[in-house]
Amino acid sequence: MALLMLVLFFMLMVAGVPLYLSLLSAAFAGIAYLGDWSLLRIMSQQFYGGMDIFSLMAIPFFILAGILMNRSGLTDRLLDFSRLLVGSVRGGLGYVNVVGGIILAGVNGSAAADASALGSILIPAMVKDGFSPAYSAGLTASSSLIGPIIPPSIFMIIYATMTNTSIGGLFAAGMLPGLVLGLAFMGMNWYYSRKYEVPISDFGEVRKQAKQILLRSTAALIAPVIIIGGIVTGIVTPTESGALGVAYCLVAGFFYTKKLDLGNLGYSIYETVRLTSSIFLIMGAATVIGWLLKWEQIPQKFASIIVNSGLIHNPWLLMIVLSAVIFPVGMFMEEVSTLTLLTPIFAPLAVKAGIDPLHFGIVMTLNVTIALITPPMGACNYIVAAVGRVKLGDVFKVIWPFIGVAMFVLLVIITFPAITTIIPKLLNL
Repeated sequence: MALLMLVLFFMLMVAGVPLYLSLLSAAFAGIAYLGDWSLLRIMSQQFYGGMDIFSLMAIPFFILAGILMNRSGLTDRLLDFSRLLVGSVRGGLGYVNVVGGIILAGVNGSAAADASALGSILIPAMVKDGFSPAYSAGLTASSSLIGPIIPPSIFMIIYATMTNTSIGGLFAAGMLPGLVLGLAFMGMNWYYSRKYEVPISDFGEVRKQAKQILLRSTAALIAPVIIIGGIVTGIVTPTESGALGVAYCLVAGFFYTKKLDLGNLGYSIYETVRLTSSIFLIMGAATVIGWLLKWEQIPQKFASIIVNSGLIHNPWLLMIVLSAVIFPVGMFMEEVSTLTLLTPIFAPLAVKAGIDPLHFGIVMTLNVTIALITPPMGACNYIVAAVGRVKLGDVFKVIWPFIGVAMFVLLVIITFPAITTIIPKLLNL
């Protein structure tokens, strides 16, 4: 049954059928194979139940906060602050790209949103500064990967909801891995800038306006502080934190930057509804698939294979093997679907092997995130190619070294669990 569902799903996906319909069609085929039509009633309940989870309400708030940041001009102020931090160095805009990705990660938790925001501003500026268009787009796509790792993170909310893991703990666990990933991409930019003799960025005017930039960017920096600080300290829930972030962006956009108007607000709400609906429909459909797989005891059979192989006694090797499954699936399947389908199967195995749930949650999130820049899907590659007006084929050619660096960071995080667990332990999360 599982093979039938998998084949049908990929056929429909390749044919261009919407992802949630491909998943539901595969589930219907599985029920038809079993011949028990009474399961259709349970199927509808599972579909609704997959979306009717309170903690998921944080997702639209984080998405809306990120869109409002862009529409109100707060994102531009964050990038000015990034330029001030970097200073006049060789390939300076490349570092600004990564630093901007780190700061923006603290607002919306979406790699796609960060890729769009960074790409529209920084790709043309990097090309003008001496970088190749393809490299500029590749670095931007890679910087956007930091978004789902540094809190808040839509992927982490989904994982935590499905495993009853602390969202605040998972957010805290992602802080150091996100910074490590950012440092790795900065190292790549350092190598590229010297190999191709990219000119030294002239941020002299930025330094002359340091005081004004600090004052202007303070308003933008408050948003990630509200969102991350509230969750990690336990003062508010993720949903409440997202709502506070949205409220702050509205006030700042209407009364401080004065770039937000009713038209921009309407567009922001429309985009939030569109993106949230897509995520929730996929989650509901993927929940149906997961339920059917459990009905046929597929997770138990997979777990039995792992236990009999002895991998359960070697946590490091087990995570390598599971990563070797998660990453290829993420290459061909939408990331929310990958998380929703594989988490119920893999997370219990990790717990049984003695792996810290927060550690495995970050490993799984990072696997799925890296797939966002990996061909043939690689959604972030398509976004930066479109907003930066770069040929998609050129982006695919230059993206592989970035994928290699990200995979190396993943291996480091698997090998050294303390990178993910030290901050949650310090905060008693």
